[in-house]
Amino acid sequence: MVKQSAVHLSRRERQIMDIIYRRGQATAAEVLGHLPDPPGYSAVRALLRVLEEKGHVKHKKDGARYVFFPTRARYQAARSALKRLVQTFFDSSAEKAVAALLDVSDSNLSQVEWDRLAQLIDKARKEGR
Repeated sequence: MVKQSAVHLSRRERQIMDIIYRRGQATAAEVLGHLPDPPGYSAVRALLRVLEEKGHVKHKKDGARYVFFPTRARYQAARSALKRLVQTFFDSSAEKAVAALLDVSDSNLSQVEWDRLAQLIDKARKEGR
């Protein structure tokens, strides 16, 4: 079982993961260059070390630099985070989560999006989920 601290990411850790996912991999200097209101270089290195301890990134040595890359695909990480969100805020209810998403949506869904959602619901219903 994964420790609770290994699951949750701070705001800054999420920002760093977003940079690494967008780039595919990044050095501490590259992360620093893309962070909004960046902390010092040492702080970025420390955060990358924490992310590695939590199992979110690994590194490879490239000369004198460490290049960090995610340990799993963004889609897998997103699904895991969404599952925790639904458990925490919506009592593990997908229906409550979807209702909340539709309620707070700033834009109207297109017909194509409504059709795709209907297809996903039909597929989940047929698979017994």
